[in-house]
Amino acid sequence: MASWSDFAADEPRLADGIRVLLQQYGPGFGYLATVRADGGPRVHPVSPVITDEGLFCFIIDSPKRRDLERDGRYALHSFPPEESDDEAYVAGHASPVTDPAQVARLAQTARAEPQVDWRLFEFTVDVAMLTRREHQITGIPGLPPSRPAVRVWLDPRAPAAAPLGVPQARPTRLSRDVTCTTAAA
Repeated sequence: MASWSDFAADEPRLADGIRVLLQQYGPGFGYLATVRADGGPRVHPVSPVITDEGLFCFIIDSPKRRDLERDGRYALHSFPPEESDDEAYVAGHASPVTDPAQVARLAQTARAEPQVDWRLFEFTVDVAMLTRREHQITGIPGLPPSRPAVRVWLDPRAPAAAPLGVPQARPTRLSRDVTCTTAAA
């Protein structure tokens, strides 16, 4: 599991693009998906904190915090920008930060309310994805719609999901660009 810092060092442009979308409205803003006790998904808005130290989130006493304490798997998705359908996605594992000095430093940096019952979690990165869509130009005959450009990073150390316990090979190339195509209507 890679830290945000490890991921950013490996793919700085991709990390920068994700950071911009997560912080487009000032403080971080996105949707956090966690795993409920019954295995179902739970989604809540959160304010992720991205620093040189890593990717963090202050989580108040809530079902999502209990989800993360029980099963640290998470997915974080950016809030959609007003002017495009660009999106950022990060998934991995969350764990509580236990170093009091680091908690205090990040609480001060993020101006976390001291009287609230929150816990600081650090999010590792198993997969990161950034999708950019060029603005559509409509009304021009013969001009095909633009296609999204997708950039994906996979942590080579993350365990691969394998059906029926069969190991799968991980890609040796850590990131790739993908251009999506759609069938003509």
